Amino acid sequence: MIEQSSYLDDGAPFPTTYYLTCPSAVARVGALEDAGGVDRYESLVASDPSAAESYAWGANRQRGLRRPAASMADDGASLELGIGGTGADGMVKCLHAHVAFGLAQPGYRLGMQIADAAAPLFPAERCCCS
Repeated sequence: MIEQSSYLDDGAPFPTTYYLTCPSAVARVGALEDAGGVDRYESLVASDPSAAESYAWGANRQRGLRRPAASMADDGASLELGIGGTGADGMVKCLHAHVAFGLAQPGYRLGMQIADAAAPLFPAERCCCS
């Protein structure tokens, strides 16, 4: 996982602060997404107060982490977006972004719940980048 600037050098916004990079983790979370995971977690956020609370905490934390840049092609609009660049409350959009956020921000329980559902994220026998 890497931490990404809020804006690229050309001023284009980057949708999330933390980006999942381990090929094994990306594949595992991708399989969860392919199996309907985005809808599953959006439904969970809509129906479970604990999940909704964690989602709101993560979205607010994401907004607090974003920093303006010298050049912002969107005039700073993305500074108000949540995890994965979501603008609508309760929208989950990208499980990879939520898992990366959960790994980087231990208080984000929903991200870790998604990570647990995709486990094992990392290969036991080798580094995920080899």
